[in-house]
Amino acid sequence: MHPDIEALQNRVQTESGFCRRLIEQIGTVIVGQTYLIERLLIGLLADGHLLLEGVPGLAKTLSVSTLANAIRAKFQRLQFTPDLLPADIIGTVIYNMQTGAFSTKKGPIFANIILADEINRAPAKVQSALLEAMQERQVTISEETHKLPVPFLVLATQNPIEQEGTYPLPEAQIDRFMLKLKINYPNKAEERQIMDRMTVGATFTVEPVVSPEDILRARKVVTEIYIDDKVKDYIVDIVFASRRPEAYGLDIKDLISYGASPRASIYLNLAAKAHAFLRGRGFVTPEDVKSIGLDVLRHRIIISYEAEAEEMTADDIVKKIFDQIEVP
Repeated sequence: MHPDIEALQNRVQTESGFCRRLIEQIGTVIVGQTYLIERLLIGLLADGHLLLEGVPGLAKTLSVSTLANAIRAKFQRLQFTPDLLPADIIGTVIYNMQTGAFSTKKGPIFANIILADEINRAPAKVQSALLEAMQERQVTISEETHKLPVPFLVLATQNPIEQEGTYPLPEAQIDRFMLKLKINYPNKAEERQIMDRMTVGATFTVEPVVSPEDILRARKVVTEIYIDDKVKDYIVDIVFASRRPEAYGLDIKDLISYGASPRASIYLNLAAKAHAFLRGRGFVTPEDVKSIGLDVLRHRIIISYEAEAEEMTADDIVKKIFDQIEVP
């Protein structure tokens, strides 16, 4: 192993200790959901927002709030409803009749971890209020721009769009989420454990075991994790195959209306580094890319009417791309 990578590996081992503490604390409340918990940590390490999709009752909200409680940071929950207004999120300007001056009242978006609960139950104008915050880490109220605290992370939950009373997210916003997770039902053993745990009247407390400084230090190490040029080319090939599938021998052009944006390459790189970090490695392998690829790409590929007619999903198309592209 190259000396630089070996030194980086030692730093990864040192800085990743808090991840184990976080997982232990989350495990005191959440049963199973290993996939969800790991992806939450990847978002935290790679500074990427997460969108969690699943039917009600799968502990999406509980998982996010448990993670937030295990971090010594300001947490704010936003319950999205059809009557919510943009000012309810980012804040507004208030006129003081006594002084004749205007003052800024900051909204709940000014926190480190934001739980945007049931985000697709609010109309598009409210969802769009998050666009500037998610990309530039700032919000504009009237004529003033205000920086958001560091770290800043949006963890949004949504119900499947087929459910009544939901609005599909604008493409501009959904592209700002690093990962889109599809949460499934627990298995039989986990469901029995959940039932036993939740029917005895016990309360479960989570201790804050991580500080924002721990997260920022870990993020710096994550960005320094080594990724070979061949793996970088592999990432670019995967993203380009979603835009020009015929160039890679894929017969799926008619199934895709729009391929993945350049954010896909950026986020696939960062998420793969964070995945390697969680595995205690100072370098990225193609397996890291494959492990996280579906979560990075599924919401960035817009399928065509032909795909819908054939009952194909974006997940099916992403899997075909990974099966076809040669692994370095």
